[in-house]
Amino acid sequence: MTRSIPDDTESRLAFEKKLRELRPKLHRYCSRMASSVVDGEDIVQEVFVKAVEAFPGKQISNLESWFFRVAHNAAVDFLRRRKRQEAVWSEEDPGMNIDNNASAADRQVAAASLRTFMHLPIAQRGCTILVDVLGYSLQEVSGITGLSVPAVKAALHRGRTRIRDLASEADDSVPPALSQEDLRRLANYVDRFNARDFDAVRNMLADDVRLEIVARTRIEGRQQVSKYFHNYSDVHDWRFVPGMVDRRPALLVLEPSDPAAPPSYFILLEWADDHVASIRDFRHARYVAESAEMIVFGSPVSLS
Repeated sequence: MTRSIPDDTESRLAFEKKLRELRPKLHRYCSRMASSVVDGEDIVQEVFVKAVEAFPGKQISNLESWFFRVAHNAAVDFLRRRKRQEAVWSEEDPGMNIDNNASAADRQVAAASLRTFMHLPIAQRGCTILVDVLGYSLQEVSGITGLSVPAVKAALHRGRTRIRDLASEADDSVPPALSQEDLRRLANYVDRFNARDFDAVRNMLADDVRLEIVARTRIEGRQQVSKYFHNYSDVHDWRFVPGMVDRRPALLVLEPSDPAAPPSYFILLEWADDHVASIRDFRHARYVAESAEMIVFGSPVSLS
């Protein structure tokens, strides 16, 4: 005799399956809202927690829209906490006309770097990303953001205009760079890792080192984190090079069989003196690299 699965269990399983499937798409949105692939992943993790906590236990007519509404609210909360900009929801002109076939503007927004979006007020930022990057309709964006359709049209028009203006301006920003000390420590770690001298790498760990394997697990303490390196000793699909992601020191991971390909993922390190205090490994969250602005030292790599 087979036992049927209770309806609420089926609903939860479907709910969690859909959430996992949407994770890369949610990240594309959150990373552009935060102007950072790393901060974007932090928001996605918050979305997972909030969505599971808010699980209604019943069928939701449009689950994807519901998840994006949670993500949108989490991104706005994140930006408010970070206080990157003082203006939150700006007043928009509801009478603005939008060309829904504005393919040139669409392409310009879709190709914009993550840091470009930080110049837009949050309403404009959210609407341009949802429409021009992720392809949602005005009505869907209205449901996600809580704005009226006319307000979405106005925010979209202004956001596209601002991005077009930014694209025509000269980029006078200072290229990111690491200090000689950071570069020395990073290169030292890379050299030992590529040589598969994992005992030497373990000796670089702080006693209270923290490890996050993104989308999988978190562990703490030198003894527990030391076991992590067995995973890399058993595979041969990686070669590390020093670089930067979101202006942070990073190990960029190349595929040895295809050295001309862009990095497939990255690992962030934080230091306490000459010891590794934190490791954040994105091997199982490679979608993050798809939107990352990475710099391989000597060669910039921008994927948007």
